Amino acid sequence: MLEAVTNAFKLEDVRRKLLFTFGVLIAFRFIAHVPVPGVDRAALADLFRSNQLMGMLDLFSGGAMTTFSIAAMGVYPYITATIIMQLLVPIIPRLEEISKEGESGRHRINTITHWLTVPLAILQAYGTGTILASGQQSGGTPIISRFGFTGDAWLNTVAILLSMTAGTVLLVWMGELITENGIGNGVSIIIFAGIVSRLPTMVGQSIFGTTNVPALVGFLVIGLITVAAIVYVQEGQRRIPVQYAKRIRGNRMYGGQSTHIPLRVNSAGMIPLIFAMSMMLFPGTVASYLVNAGGFLGDVAKFVYQVFNTTSWVYWVLYFILVVGMTFFYTMVIFQQQNLSENLQKYGGFIPGIRPGRPTQEYLTKTMYRITWIGALFLGVIAVLPFLVRDISSSLVLSSTGLLIVVGVVIDTMKQLEAQLMMRNYEGFIK
Repeated sequence: MLEAVTNAFKLEDVRRKLLFTFGVLIAFRFIAHVPVPGVDRAALADLFRSNQLMGMLDLFSGGAMTTFSIAAMGVYPYITATIIMQLLVPIIPRLEEISKEGESGRHRINTITHWLTVPLAILQAYGTGTILASGQQSGGTPIISRFGFTGDAWLNTVAILLSMTAGTVLLVWMGELITENGIGNGVSIIIFAGIVSRLPTMVGQSIFGTTNVPALVGFLVIGLITVAAIVYVQEGQRRIPVQYAKRIRGNRMYGGQSTHIPLRVNSAGMIPLIFAMSMMLFPGTVASYLVNAGGFLGDVAKFVYQVFNTTSWVYWVLYFILVVGMTFFYTMVIFQQQNLSENLQKYGGFIPGIRPGRPTQEYLTKTMYRITWIGALFLGVIAVLPFLVRDISSSLVLSSTGLLIVVGVVIDTMKQLEAQLMMRNYEGFIK
């Protein structure tokens, strides 16, 4: 491992990519501490301790949400725009045609995603500002004193919306710089850096903030088992054998080789967890604003708040079911966009024992459906893990979603470094 790190820094181009990535991440951490003016910090800290949805958004901003900096929304609006575009491509024929135009088509889809990020960022910034200015979650004290489009508050509101939207666009741009000139997927690296930046504080609080030694040991053991399980499932795949027919062009013969299609057990990654958590926390967050209302509306709000509270077992059962369902939905949408059977037939490839065309598509879909059960159930267990181990590590923080993101980004980045070293005949990280 140490020899591989040394070899990576010996190569000038790899060293330049690594240093560029580190430099952008340092700049990101500085940006995450540039605050938006007019915010009550103490009331904001109390809000984050009581609001689970805000805590989820803070996960993607790298802690910038707790200080309400210009990078408070992180890259979350861009992730939302990307997911929306992935779901719209197979639905809208024109977008599907664009996606099949090769590199130029992907560039146009990416441009549309960037433009969609801006209104989503503005809407999220306005919604966040409205919640913070309402004072309903902070004992009646507005966290932002002047927010809205009435009176002289409109100028301050516009400044906040523009600065927060610009912060999101800036982070997306920095992430793409990492993708082009550094190592790893830039947007994922930004999220990873945000989570890891809070890791020393979390570990310190976990180790020095508790006197329950068995709980600490149980927390560490569960954490290690979870990381090992994430690596095992994330790397799990079903290899479908593919044979290419021999073709003669002029005096040369092409094809005839054997290869395989790697169908991943968890093709959806962390997207189902993000979607499911947002959908589960939204009803409880809305109901919390109406619990003090009288009459039938207040009774309904109290019932919804109790059902969708994270201390309720009903919440975690629904969360598990939603994660499993979203995993199947998102995996199948992405799988249909790949058109594997059509591409195989186009280049003369076939699966031994399966006829080309529709039978191949049905076989691949059936296989993908079966192995997705493993990935879906795994993500469901990862989602409800904090509830399952609450008695073992009740005083400790175990963010299974954060672990999934961190481990996934580390694996992807290590693979890219591995490829860079193997291209130059160096022994890589992965044995």
